[in-house]
Amino acid sequence: MNISARNIFKGTIASIIIGAVNAEVNLALEDGTTLCSIITIGAVKQLGLQEGMAAYGIIKASSIILGSNMQDARISARNIMSGTIRKIVDGPVSTEVDIEIGAGNTLSAVITHESARKLGLKEGGDACAIFKASSVMLGVN
Repeated sequence: MNISARNIFKGTIASIIIGAVNAEVNLALEDGTTLCSIITIGAVKQLGLQEGMAAYGIIKASSIILGSNMQDARISARNIMSGTIRKIVDGPVSTEVDIEIGAGNTLSAVITHESARKLGLKEGGDACAIFKASSVMLGVN
């Protein structure tokens, strides 16, 4: 399977909590980071998801919000990953930012040029990637 999403993380399903309509699936990455995904119960059944099985967390770069100095921030997004900016591709409308988040994992975000400018993002600097659990798609082989 080839897909256009830039952020694909392999992990192991740590937990599945079934609700009335949706399920919360927590995917443990090799470095100990957890991705939280909210998907439908139908998707859990269709994919045959079970705790302990391998799966992939997939996040579109355009679904990621970047921040700096998030130490005291209180937000509702379940996924916050901090790291070091490794690459910035700046364009007149959009800017792509690659953040190393540990254990060789890199997360790519596409934000507006103006937002990147206001944040003062620089290669080698720190940043936080923020995305909602509903933005994390899951896949299995």
